Amino acid sequence: MKSFLTFLVSLALACCCHAQSSSIAPQYLRCEWQVNPAGIDAVHPHFSWELSAVQADARGLRQTAYEIQAGEWDSGKVLSPEIFQVPYAGKALAPGTRYSWKVRVWDGNDQPSAWSQSAEFVTGQLRAENWKAHWIAASPDEPMKSQALENRGEVRKSMPPLPIFRREFEVTRKVRQALVFVSGLGHYELHINGMALTDRLLAPGWTNYRKRVFYNTYDVSDRVKKGKNALGVLLGSGMYDVPGIEGRYTKFIGSFGQPKLILELHLRYDDGSEVVIASDKSWTTAPGPITFSSTYGGEDYDARAEQAGWDKPGFKDSGWKDAVEVNGPGGALTAEVSPPIRVTHTYEPVKTTQPRPGVTVYDMGQNFSGWPEITVRGKAGSSVKLISGELLDADGLVSQHSADASPKREQSYSYTLKGGDETWHPRFSYWGFRYVQVESGAEIVSLSGKFLHDDVETAGQFHTSDTLFERIHQLIDMAVLSNMFSVLTDCPHREKLGWLEQTYLAGSSILLNHDGISLYQKMAQDIRDSQLPDGMVPGIAPEYVAFVDKNGVSTVFRDSPEWGSASILSPWAAYQFYGDRALLAEQYESMRAYAAYLKSKAKDHILDYGLGDWYDIGPGPPGESQLTSKAVTATATYYADLSVLGEIAAVLDKPEDARTYSEEATQVKNAFNRLLFHADTGQYDRGSQTANAMPLALGMVPAGQEEAVLNHLVEDIRRHENHVTAGDIGFHFVVRALTDHGRSDVLYDMLSRTDSPSYGYQLARGATALTEAWDTNPDSSQNHFMLGHGQEWFVRGLVGIRVEVDRPAAERIRIQPNPVGGIESASASYHSVLGEVRSEWKQQAGKFTLKVSVPVGSVATVEVPGRNPTESGKAFSTATPVGSGEYEFSSELN
Repeated sequence: MKSFLTFLVSLALACCCHAQSSSIAPQYLRCEWQVNPAGIDAVHPHFSWELSAVQADARGLRQTAYEIQAGEWDSGKVLSPEIFQVPYAGKALAPGTRYSWKVRVWDGNDQPSAWSQSAEFVTGQLRAENWKAHWIAASPDEPMKSQALENRGEVRKSMPPLPIFRREFEVTRKVRQALVFVSGLGHYELHINGMALTDRLLAPGWTNYRKRVFYNTYDVSDRVKKGKNALGVLLGSGMYDVPGIEGRYTKFIGSFGQPKLILELHLRYDDGSEVVIASDKSWTTAPGPITFSSTYGGEDYDARAEQAGWDKPGFKDSGWKDAVEVNGPGGALTAEVSPPIRVTHTYEPVKTTQPRPGVTVYDMGQNFSGWPEITVRGKAGSSVKLISGELLDADGLVSQHSADASPKREQSYSYTLKGGDETWHPRFSYWGFRYVQVESGAEIVSLSGKFLHDDVETAGQFHTSDTLFERIHQLIDMAVLSNMFSVLTDCPHREKLGWLEQTYLAGSSILLNHDGISLYQKMAQDIRDSQLPDGMVPGIAPEYVAFVDKNGVSTVFRDSPEWGSASILSPWAAYQFYGDRALLAEQYESMRAYAAYLKSKAKDHILDYGLGDWYDIGPGPPGESQLTSKAVTATATYYADLSVLGEIAAVLDKPEDARTYSEEATQVKNAFNRLLFHADTGQYDRGSQTANAMPLALGMVPAGQEEAVLNHLVEDIRRHENHVTAGDIGFHFVVRALTDHGRSDVLYDMLSRTDSPSYGYQLARGATALTEAWDTNPDSSQNHFMLGHGQEWFVRGLVGIRVEVDRPAAERIRIQPNPVGGIESASASYHSVLGEVRSEWKQQAGKFTLKVSVPVGSVATVEVPGRNPTESGKAFSTATPVGSGEYEFSSELN
């Protein structure tokens, strides 16, 4: 009896304790969208977290309040459901300091959770005046002829070896914290005591160096030791210095100056004192083993020029010379926000051939961005030449034709041995390739391919029983990743330029799969830094080369509304996924300036210039728009700009601006319809897919005419046997219009094609990354993501996950699957700022089942296709909001 009573008391206590404990807990803490970031310049950083359920099967959980402790600041209990972008509101942060922070939350029953595990952030220099270091170089700066973004130069026979730098220092006491702040232009590699410091590659990221120069922060507390230490730095050219060298490919020739370095090492001792080791004329420099480096032309390395121990203490540098203090390129030193570039995968050869004596071609089986790595064996002075490319020619040799290079102006790598077994890869140059041609005077022990890109976290997964769609998903995603290099490049070889239209048109395809907010923040900076005084935004940012005619007048490649509008539409695309008001606020004046510029170019509210629907499929070769009038794409994009600006103004609490832009948008829409809509036939312009899809997707169609326009769009697709004719601009709107207007069946038919033009045709032709032209034209790039909008439909349309953080909380998540064709199953997950959203459906024998996961703190509207929907066996009213938790729905399809 006693034991039974003890059991009842224990049970009662357990129930009581459970009733008083929180049902939710905070997890995945981030500061400025990063986990434990090192080196942030934000004086009021923002905090984000996610919520987990204490009991896995719980439903309908929510946060009602939070409390943050960061350093000495305590927010106190704040009544709010917010879980992302909560600003720090404590006293001013100190530069170069590590801060801990944590959060706890209250649930719907007003019960507090335990404190989260502590997270950290390290502040950078915060302000320009905090820098004590000087820029240093190997020689005095030459006077620059111009302060323009591009300084054209002559083609030379060679370039001097890239410099290396070193500095010894002594640690006399126990170090509590050691931080390095460093930037090397164009790129750098930092060593401490004989070891490369980090796996961050091609750092810092590309910028307009006249306006902004990134620096990076590293915690090296575990690298410095008591006694003698040494710092060593190698420099590379990057986009900062693009040489013109005979026989080597380059897109353009331009320079912001000679390679240079700035660095500070802050040693904070246990007694609280601090010593700063700064770059100045006390450093020494010498020519390094990199004898040629170009982001376009490749890299040459002579291992015989290595100086053993140059980056270690005790090295005798009597043959070195003093570094020279020089001016920086002009840009403000800013903590880098974009993700680090890293090696994310290694490809091994799937096949080797010998098309000629002494020539071996390695097939890596995949087209990707990066560099080859070799292990070689041979005598000192023997050399290896590597030529990489996307395709093979008729003789089985590597062709660089798709990248606009050739044997007379090639991209190549060269390595000269010091003697023995040696492993090498380029440091400061990369290329897009599948094949590597090796001409060697040494034995090749091994060769592999290193896949490089921004190391973004995976945010989404997609799977389906349709193997073609799975392969298309991989095809597009490979091109997306291959073009993530601190900007979204057009291709990883020929141009490597940040063409802007893809940042917003492909925004959903990118952000549904990858955590790209830091990249989008960085690209917004690039746009601001590239904007001209009159408000015009060039088609590329950073603008390393200005596309002007012989009189200096901008061509359509520099000034096209569909491209420049990324200044408004790209930050907005990111805001819809992340709800980052700070990004909109930082970009707002730039947005206003660009809208004013377009207004000055408009005639009666119509814009009629630019590239139009680039690379659409018409009777002629691809290029400027053929099937759609430029007034359609330019003016519809202008309307989108004004509509979005009105919404942004409302978000930023600027009601007068919101009203003004909304009124201007209405005027543009009315003018657009007067000029381009044919009410008698119910279609726009010349009836192309792009002409009808853009106004339909953007909400420009006169009320009551939407069905007619949609029918014309579908008719044109059917008339082309379910093939696309839209190009770079229009295809995004074709996908969006059909998805949003319930015609996933049409998209299924389009994406299922395997004849030209289609994704399936590219796969059938052997493409392993999305190509520039729909028909895999070998004259065009074989690794381009500008036509990757089908990716968006896989998640938003087929699986039905729609997350729009810019909407009211009750409308942010919608699950609306579309079972089409013969697909038996499809699933996707998206790790949003609200938490992970999952949708998985199957259809079999007339029965449809749908499993859904809604993150804690959120609600979702679920639309179950079919008749008599149920949830866990109970009748369910479709399109009814459900709270957080796991759900399983069923319905009848026949």
